[in-house]
Amino acid sequence: MPNNIVVIGAGVSGLTTAYMLSQDPENRITVLAKHMPGDYDIEYASPWAGANYMPVGKQGSNHHAWERDTWPALKEITEKYPEAGIHFLDALIYNRKKDQETATGKWFSELVQPNPWYKDVVPDFKTLPESELTPEIDNGQIFTSVCINTAVYLPWLVGQCTKNGAVFKRAVFKHIADAADAHHSGEKADVIVNCTGLSSKFLGGVLDENLLPARGQIVVVRNDPGPMIGLSGTDDGEDEALYMMTRAAGGGTILGGSYQKNNWDPLPDPNLANRIMKRAIAIAPQLVKEGEGIEGLDIIRHGVGLRPLREGGPRVEKDEVAGVKIVHNYGHGGFGYQASFGCAETAVSLVKEVLRNKTRAKL
Repeated sequence: MPNNIVVIGAGVSGLTTAYMLSQDPENRITVLAKHMPGDYDIEYASPWAGANYMPVGKQGSNHHAWERDTWPALKEITEKYPEAGIHFLDALIYNRKKDQETATGKWFSELVQPNPWYKDVVPDFKTLPESELTPEIDNGQIFTSVCINTAVYLPWLVGQCTKNGAVFKRAVFKHIADAADAHHSGEKADVIVNCTGLSSKFLGGVLDENLLPARGQIVVVRNDPGPMIGLSGTDDGEDEALYMMTRAAGGGTILGGSYQKNNWDPLPDPNLANRIMKRAIAIAPQLVKEGEGIEGLDIIRHGVGLRPLREGGPRVEKDEVAGVKIVHNYGHGGFGYQASFGCAETAVSLVKEVLRNKTRAKL
């Protein structure tokens, strides 16, 4: 008997989980989502992400393990599937100790450690010598990372799932249990995988009060700074950030950003955009010709995304609602891509547990 599985949500977590589940020919996957790749909506976080691999999980935590286990998959896709829209880039990380107690500093805390755990995961990790640091920088490092063009990568994941037989449909549910009756086979789903991100705050049967938005604002430009750059904080406000990355396959350069908790505003703030651009040029003058300032930036668009942050960390666990078996995989904040395969692997193992129990029950 085939396994009927419904995945709700087509962000990076839902698509990665569906991709891994679809590799088992016994699984019949239906992906149901309000938003699909190609959509740009404030409810749909994944298209707005940078996205890259800059680990922020604390050593010894589940978060740490998920990020560690995701790197080999991203590396393999980058090497074997150039059509996926991922490329290798140097990442320059700068730390100022004075940022450590700010919202952004806490977010980046593990990333900017002088001796971080991920030095044994990513290639070419080197500590920057003091001679290469400006006086306000306390430590820095460089390593090989990846940058993902989300506009290419998300559709690539859809394609891989479809090639493996998964079916994609638009759907909106008021209650999570209703998705069990929406499998493309017409049969009831054996298990639902909930990857609805911030929408799990409002989805009946879940209503997770631990979810909150961490608003990120970006400017996408045609200018290319070369390496990815991240700084532990800014002097413009404790929930503002400085990072930049050039997406693969002509995706433009993302200039960020902000980390504004409980801010739902979907509209770009022009003043914040100006600060983002000025900070970017200050740390990477090569973005523009000498003396040009922000007028030298060739802007593609401004964007706002709401990171699905969850107090207590992501929810990756089994559940049962109204007699329906569920596996949750949501609440990844600003690290959905760089933990995507690790989290999906955990979710897939939980789905297998549910399906084993189903088989035993029938015996």
